[in-house]
Amino acid sequence: MKNIPGSMGTSASIALRLGQAICSSVSILFMSLGVGFYSYTAFCFLVTIMGLVIPWSFTLALIDGYSILAKFPIHQSGMLQVIILGDLVLSVLTLAAASSTASIVDLLLKADVSFCPPRICSRYQISAVDVIQSLQTVSLTDTNICAR
Repeated sequence: MKNIPGSMGTSASIALRLGQAICSSVSILFMSLGVGFYSYTAFCFLVTIMGLVIPWSFTLALIDGYSILAKFPIHQSGMLQVIILGDLVLSVLTLAAASSTASIVDLLLKADVSFCPPRICSRYQISAVDVIQSLQTVSLTDTNICAR
């Protein structure tokens, strides 16, 4: 069986998973720098989902690393199904969190009354962009898993 770059058990998969964890961590960091992020449910939802994505992607990066070191590629269909299902659920939740965060930031910036100073709202926008980048790394990884 061919090793497709980015599929489980390859160094590209480790890089994609670590990239996902880093983008999620940066998203939480920028969201937490805003003093009042907890005042909006969409922002709390984003922080909660990114708090789930970080350990998930880091654990899968560790599994990839073990697979490479032990020279034991992961080809078990049950394990791949669990990984794809977990990625699918987290991807949908991540997309929902990013979309809701982006729409709330847009609403806050366009409101006549300034609910959010532009400096803090720009941090929230950066957080939403990092979430989308995290989502892109998941889609690359899952595409390569399914290609097997």
